[in-house]
Amino acid sequence: MLSKNNPIKIVAILGSVRPNNLTSKALALVIDEIKKDPQIEVEIIDPNDFQLGLPGKRINSSVIKLQKIVAQATGIVLATPEYHGSYSSVIKLVIENLGYPSVIAGKPVALLGVADGQIGAIKALEHLRSVCSHIGAIVLPGIVSVSGIHKLFDPKGRCSDKKMERRIRSVATNLIAYIENIAPRKALEEFVRGR
Repeated sequence: MLSKNNPIKIVAILGSVRPNNLTSKALALVIDEIKKDPQIEVEIIDPNDFQLGLPGKRINSSVIKLQKIVAQATGIVLATPEYHGSYSSVIKLVIENLGYPSVIAGKPVALLGVADGQIGAIKALEHLRSVCSHIGAIVLPGIVSVSGIHKLFDPKGRCSDKKMERRIRSVATNLIAYIENIAPRKALEEFVRGR
């Protein structure tokens, strides 16, 4: 486990800006699981709270704030809906605003995808895994794809399928287990960044 001088901080990034989106309901289960450990900090990135520019545009203070938050994270959760066979443009915009080289490089990343269809967000997660790996993130196995998302949650955000709820929560437990047991953060970042 990491020391008190170097606490675990997980940043959970939401890939949807729609009001009352279902991705946020699934991500809320992951966050709830993380919060069970009082030694772990969690911060949620809602793209609605940032002024994210298009690639190639001048970097503003909001983007600098986003980069700083992610740079200080021990691990990352990316949650995306599947749109037209891929991940959301929102999650891509967040990734594009993480700089070059990306501040996500060298960090363990857990992926969560949601979709209405029967096969879930498999295509979205395949594409997102590829992009994250390309920019140097350490994408963890055990990605979670949720199908039939529109049927899973009641208006209060409670999941009706306990088996699926356990799978969604495993995004948190797998990431925490990796951070605590596999490799210290600094060593990973130094290795990936070539320091």
